[in-house]
Amino acid sequence: MNIYVGNLSYQMNESDLKTMFEAYGTVDAARIVTDRDTGRSKGFGFVEMPDQEQAESAIKGLHEKEMNGRNLTVNEARPKPERREPSGSGGFNRNRNRY
Repeated sequence: MNIYVGNLSYQMNESDLKTMFEAYGTVDAARIVTDRDTGRSKGFGFVEMPDQEQAESAIKGLHEKEMNGRNLTVNEARPKPERREPSGSGGFNRNRNRY
């Protein structure tokens, strides 16, 4: 199960995140999302746990838990919405007669 973890402290690293979830079971991956320009944490991340029961236990155990002065938001991650392709001409009135 892919788990969303929000409201993370900016000082938390991926190793800390993985360790926090390993208390509930096996963790395949833990990733903190960072700003591509600055490399700074955006305050949220994702944890992948292969066992459904362990993942649900982690969600129940960690949601709203205070960590480094912040209450975590932990829930099942939703699939990323597909990006829509640009439609039409790409600009207002492009290649059209004005009158």
